[in-house]
Amino acid sequence: MTEAVETQSAETEPERPREKRPEKILPALEALLFSSARPVSEKDLADVLEATRDAVTAALATIGSAAEQAGRGIRLEKAGGGWRLTTRPEFDALLRKFHEVTERSRLSLAALETLAIIAYRQPITIPEIQDVRGVNSAAVIKTLFEKKLITTSGRKPVVGTPFLYRTTSEFLIRFGLNTLDDLPKPEELAEDLAATIEDPLASAEPERLPSAVVSSRNGPEDEDEDDEDFDDDGEDDEE
Repeated sequence: MTEAVETQSAETEPERPREKRPEKILPALEALLFSSARPVSEKDLADVLEATRDAVTAALATIGSAAEQAGRGIRLEKAGGGWRLTTRPEFDALLRKFHEVTERSRLSLAALETLAIIAYRQPITIPEIQDVRGVNSAAVIKTLFEKKLITTSGRKPVVGTPFLYRTTSEFLIRFGLNTLDDLPKPEELAEDLAATIEDPLASAEPERLPSAVVSSRNGPEDEDEDDEDFDDDGEDDEE
């Protein structure tokens, strides 16, 4: 009987009012973003801060606006469905020097091409990927899977029932994307490639999908005939 009364009392306890003033949660919000190693969703921020979603949204806008001012070394970025504070690309060399990072470990071209095909055609099977690339992609798939950039998404109901692959939230975070809708269009990639050729000394940008994305959309006729996929053993990939 006592347990029933306590349960009923807990159920009828009024919900604690949430903070509605953005300025009240601004310092705590900034501290949360600074301390988090991964993007944090607005819902999680609101729950931790015991604030309304509107208050969190307004506070994020204030932080973002302040970070965009001249002379700032950080910026507010939305990636993988959440928010995070990141350093600006122009300070890449300085930070690598300070943290004594001597090697730039990145995904190989073969891995980036394969990842681009999966990103635009997901869910997709290994045979379908190989039809586009024209080479065996099993080793690259293994590398991308180990780095948690892709995952399985069931099996395709055809002969052999091969696994279907799709990208993960880690993929979105790695490339600074909020959703798959933020993937660059082929025409945007062409413009970016042209600008890179015209200005080879342009400042370093975060890792992005290669121009092979265009071929992944247009079909196998644009594939790279000189690709050496079997050389990709993951040693050159970013940890």
